[in-house]
Amino acid sequence: MSSAPNTSVPPRERPLRIASALRGVLASGYGPGDLRRDLVAGCTVGIVALPLSMALAIATGAPPQYGLYTAIVAGTIVALLGGSAVQVSGPTAAFVVILAPITAQYGMPGLLVATIIAGLILLVMGLARLGSWIEFVPYPVTTGFTAGIAVVIATLQLRDLLGLHVESLPDHYIDRVLALWQALPSWRWVDALVGAVTLAALLLTTRLTRHVPAALVAIPLGALLALALHAANPDWNAETIQSRFGGIPKEPPALVLPWALQDPSHGPLPFNWDAVRGLALSGLAIALLGAIESLLSAVVASGISGTEHDPDAELVAQGVGNIVAPFFGGFAATGAIARTAANIRAGARSPIAAIVHAVFLLGAIVLAAPVLAYIPMASMAALLILVAWNMAEVRHFIHTLHVAPSGDRFLLLLCFGLTVVFDMTVAVTVGVVLAALMFMSRMAGQTGIQMVGEHHAIPGGPLPPHVLVYEVRGPLFFGAAQRAVSVLKRIDRELSVVVLDVRSVPVLDQTGLVSLESALAKLHATHVYTIVAGVQPQPMALMARAGWGNREWLSFYTSFDEAIGIARTLGELLPPAIKRSAPEVG
Repeated sequence: MSSAPNTSVPPRERPLRIASALRGVLASGYGPGDLRRDLVAGCTVGIVALPLSMALAIATGAPPQYGLYTAIVAGTIVALLGGSAVQVSGPTAAFVVILAPITAQYGMPGLLVATIIAGLILLVMGLARLGSWIEFVPYPVTTGFTAGIAVVIATLQLRDLLGLHVESLPDHYIDRVLALWQALPSWRWVDALVGAVTLAALLLTTRLTRHVPAALVAIPLGALLALALHAANPDWNAETIQSRFGGIPKEPPALVLPWALQDPSHGPLPFNWDAVRGLALSGLAIALLGAIESLLSAVVASGISGTEHDPDAELVAQGVGNIVAPFFGGFAATGAIARTAANIRAGARSPIAAIVHAVFLLGAIVLAAPVLAYIPMASMAALLILVAWNMAEVRHFIHTLHVAPSGDRFLLLLCFGLTVVFDMTVAVTVGVVLAALMFMSRMAGQTGIQMVGEHHAIPGGPLPPHVLVYEVRGPLFFGAAQRAVSVLKRIDRELSVVVLDVRSVPVLDQTGLVSLESALAKLHATHVYTIVAGVQPQPMALMARAGWGNREWLSFYTSFDEAIGIARTLGELLPPAIKRSAPEVG
């Protein structure tokens, strides 16, 4: 039902349509039936998002209510301003590996300030029409770092799942694993039992039905089990939201100054160069992951629902959402694939469903906060372990390793390993650079210059003996131009005219232009006339800007047949320029 952007127009030339999804749906005729479906879908997603938002806040190092504030504020703003009709935004598991170290170092004020910085970057990306750039992040890179994030998230949940006594986990993955291993003797069977039962209920409910959110069954079951154990023996206490955080305030999100937010576990946010630099780099990492995650989610949503989305409007909306949410206690948010898929399966028709989901969460805070406080921490950990498993897409990961080319397999495993051992930013940076180098290597292998011999069909029959035709194929860019053009520099024969057939050259960059110009200048120095035939628009524009059209010894023809006719005539009139041995064929 959403309004489709005009894909025939280049992204930078299309007008930026803020709130394109909501406007498109309303303009197409939104009726009572659509509203009913959105109400049902919004409440369904709200049930899914309620425990998940709290669990993600806890995993980030924040009190659980801040996860709900994020889903309420950012979810509403992105729904109102975004470019995807059925996407639901809020805190996501992918952010945990980036946000947890920020919270550990700077506390809640630092987390909120980093979120604002990320929002500003996302806003600029959207206004600069960079939404389509997501296509340039290769599939093995996204698959690798997503699976790596899933492994880190699952590892982080072992502390609460088993009730391990660990004051704080180190920043690096290997150190975390060692700390958890050393803490294994401190495990508590009560927490482990509650976590195991919750995880089993999540898996069983997911397998038996897709119509009932698994968390709606498993989380209450875990809470009831914890209460039953405590009733049987007061010493059998499973840790809960109440015991760790003192419960959840019943107040809705209130206006705060992010940098001045009180965090008992940290002092005031330092405003020195080290803190500014650290938060700026963290904000950049959040923005990068947020852009990738939200646009991938929007693509998935479009594929499932059959609707279109506007990536630039979505980035702008995500930016505004992440700028505003911290002023109400919310942290980094982005499009959530799991909640978006649940929204679509529940019959969502418009962004109103995402707004209903936010209202549902607001009602849960105001009306059910005392009940939510009894949710066990082990149940939250079990929920995030299931989320991590779904993120990893293990079967798909293994399938990709079996069928992908060797270079892509290497890239997938490298990004996976770098994400686990270092972080997502390193993995994406290295992965994209290596993917670009591998692509350029493949393209360079497709680029070359070859003499058209007598066995090739030449329009009008054989050419005069002093005329040669060279076919140039593939993109002439910096990775291939020097090697390809060197063939022209090695011509060693009596010549008067050379025809360059460039019909198969779609792209020419500055390196290719300089290399080609050097070879043609060498031909000109020996009085060889050059004809360039079949130039495509991009190379022609670059050659024109370089002034190639003003050279007497060089001419251009759109038609290859016409160029051959001119070369035939000139070959009969012009004397041969040089006399050496036979030519080399590239």
